[in-house]
Amino acid sequence: MRFIASVIDKLQRHPKRIVFPEGTEPRVLLAARQFHSLRLGVPILLGDRGKIKALAESLNVSVEGIRIIDPERSDDFDAYVARYERLRRLKGVEETEARSVMLKPNHFAAMMVAMHGADGFVSGTSEASGSVLRPLFQIIKVAPKSTTASSCMIIEVPDSRFGEEGVMFLADCGVIPEPTVEQLAEIAISTARLARQMLGTRPRVAMLSFSTKGSSRHGAVGRVAAATALAQQRAREELLEMDIDGELQVDAALIPEIAARKVPESRVAGRANVLIFPDLGAGNIASKMVQHIARGNAYGQILLGLDRPAADVSRGSNAHDILGVAAIVGLQSIEYANLYPEAGQALPGD
Repeated sequence: MRFIASVIDKLQRHPKRIVFPEGTEPRVLLAARQFHSLRLGVPILLGDRGKIKALAESLNVSVEGIRIIDPERSDDFDAYVARYERLRRLKGVEETEARSVMLKPNHFAAMMVAMHGADGFVSGTSEASGSVLRPLFQIIKVAPKSTTASSCMIIEVPDSRFGEEGVMFLADCGVIPEPTVEQLAEIAISTARLARQMLGTRPRVAMLSFSTKGSSRHGAVGRVAAATALAQQRAREELLEMDIDGELQVDAALIPEIAARKVPESRVAGRANVLIFPDLGAGNIASKMVQHIARGNAYGQILLGLDRPAADVSRGSNAHDILGVAAIVGLQSIEYANLYPEAGQALPGD
């Protein structure tokens, strides 16, 4: 709660517009109500106006200050159709298909963000990740100078000895099944940038493996070691204030006593606040274990490397989780140009 309270406090100074495609989902409506009540900006719900208002009445929730848009009746619908047709022309998409696609809430919401009709996108409470990610990757694309779109889970655990006063950034937990050396390095840099913005402190990035500094020899270990070196090189070239070390086992990354025995010279070991996993299986499993076994507050997946801020939340999220993710996405949008230089300068397809 300490972490998300600080995010809310910062966003209240620069309110943003967040679009929620799942406007008829009760948890999303409750999160939107809180988003407005906390003065974080304007929540935008997509869906049939009558159904959303009926849901609000059944939940005894006011829709005052919440913007409701039915894509089919939106003044922007034709412009969004034309933009989508242009973006997907090489894939053989014509107007009829483009109109059908733009009726889908996730596609319409992605286009809203791409066309600056909203500052950020939050979806996923009732749909599989593919249904959320596909429109984003078709419409928003990766940010300039980025080659990899990935995701980050932010977890706050009760024990403040871990991470940064209990806050840790875990990646990639939702997008790339088997990242290459180059992708792992970019995931590390993107996650560290986000941690720096959210925490205001120096990121300490641990590149995780089942080996610590060559204690095991395996191709997977070599891939993490190579990604560590590449990420360190990029951080130096871009003058990024962060520490990156690897390959490290997770106990060496998080426990000072173990780090002192295994890698006493490391500036990261025993103090890591950013954990980069070698593959999606490890990241997804670990993030869910920490969330449920350690009773941590989990916020994500925050998408990294895209040209606009967006998040794909878990179908198990409650209204508080959705609110927290929306606040993080809103805060991201304030300094998105610093996270991804040149992002948002041109519309996709221009």
